[in-house]
Amino acid sequence: MSERERSEEQAWKANLRIRRAVSDLRFGAPVRISAPTFPRAGLLVAPADALAGRGDLAQRIAARFLSADAVKESRLWLTPERASSLHLPVKGRGVVAIACEQGMSAATIAGLADPTRDLEQPLRGPFRRCDDEIGDEVEQAAVALFALLKAAGRLPAALVAPACEADRRNDWTSLDPGEVARFLARPPSVEETVRAQLPLAAVRRSRIVAFRADDGASEHFAILIGDPTPHEPVLVRLHSECFTGDHLGSLKCDCGDQLQGALERLAGEPGGGVLLYLAQEGRGIGLVAKLKAYALQDQGFDTVDANLKLGFAVDERAYGVAAAMLKHLRFTRIRLLTNNPDKVRQLADHGIEVVERVAHRFPARPENEEYLAAKRDRTGHFL
Repeated sequence: MSERERSEEQAWKANLRIRRAVSDLRFGAPVRISAPTFPRAGLLVAPADALAGRGDLAQRIAARFLSADAVKESRLWLTPERASSLHLPVKGRGVVAIACEQGMSAATIAGLADPTRDLEQPLRGPFRRCDDEIGDEVEQAAVALFALLKAAGRLPAALVAPACEADRRNDWTSLDPGEVARFLARPPSVEETVRAQLPLAAVRRSRIVAFRADDGASEHFAILIGDPTPHEPVLVRLHSECFTGDHLGSLKCDCGDQLQGALERLAGEPGGGVLLYLAQEGRGIGLVAKLKAYALQDQGFDTVDANLKLGFAVDERAYGVAAAMLKHLRFTRIRLLTNNPDKVRQLADHGIEVVERVAHRFPARPENEEYLAAKRDRTGHFL
């Protein structure tokens, strides 16, 4: 085997481990992280929000990290966004670590990770920070772990402790932070899996194309309206899936309006157009986390602050996959139907020329006035 083949084989195996780790974290199971400066067996990490469960797994995680013998070495890793919402100083690192103390319950840890539990589990401090433990390798590991937790549909907060020999024998999935960083930084790649005719109420002459990205996450779809040609800048809409708005007719957002309005607008184009339906629910935080954001909005937080309190960035979406889909379909010069300047910037960064931004606005309702105002005033949408 040549050096290049050996390197490709190692990268392939690492990518399989990373996808397996995402699956484990979604289930709530721990994973191990190894690095040269870490303890010999590495660090054992588990989703902190898994402690909110009542099943056997939650009990096992609590016993492993919060028992009298283990708690003194256990830490809770929080994103800077979540730490700031808890009024914990963020000192320029991508992680804030606090010590788990004797007497800390699983409910307390779950409350630190999940702000929707604040009312039932009021937080008590002060909490002991562990800033001296956050070196470059720990920060790299934490940033990688937060990305995997988000991909798993978990809140980005983790219980961490030095792994022991028993943890090694449990055969938890083992990760190298550098491999995760390379996996996350790779250029997006998609593969077309199927295409078929799909007559729609808005337009009968339409086709659907399914794409599977190489990150192993949910599939994305392209809807080809009419007969768009790559020879002229085609009108394109990037639509992030919204279960509540697209399928249930929720009045809290304008997503359903935007989806149906986009299909009708594309149907009216002389040459048709393209709608990409992207698996990026809740501005990329996932459906369950979005519903948690809704619960925080019920308490008076706007859509931006709700995401931050949950530990996420204001907008977690990335449009590299959308660019890869457009390139596969040979649409590299487009007119973009959007109010979001970030979509224009990201597509340009990935080699898609946006020759025109086309406005896509709909009237506000009493139920979504504050949401649309936050998009306009806090995220720079052209509304």
